Amino acid sequence: MREVELHIVIGSDHAGFQLKRALIEHLVEKGYDVNDVGTADEEPVDYPDFAAKVGQLIEQGAQDKGILICGTGLGVAICANKFMGVRAVTANDPELARLSREHNDANVLALGARFVEPQAAREIVDIWLATVFEGGRHQHRLDKISTLEREGRG
Repeated sequence: MREVELHIVIGSDHAGFQLKRALIEHLVEKGYDVNDVGTADEEPVDYPDFAAKVGQLIEQGAQDKGILICGTGLGVAICANKFMGVRAVTANDPELARLSREHNDANVLALGARFVEPQAAREIVDIWLATVFEGGRHQHRLDKISTLEREGRG
């Protein structure tokens, strides 16, 4: 079990359902607290419904990090970023995942199930969760993003 429990919310549309299941199993094995907000099967659904659930929980501070999965990872990231304080990124490789945390303090990871195999997705998620925000010059940039959000430009 982890020293500090990290609460992770995860959601997907139908295209990401199988990858979501694989990642939930992986995260639970690693001792994370995982909240699955759906979808529950491969029947066609609209990805904004599930991205909104994740975005809302991150915005409210009810969960620490979010993971979203659709066919490309793009649509769910766009939707999640509509919520205050959410910094969702599509990172379909380990280096982008690492940089999204180090430089951007990303709190939602979006994955494309059509582009990332389960083993690669596990590696991406592990790196993303283990990487710490560097702060420093990057904090100043995040502060500017927060200002834009407060001004209603988010």
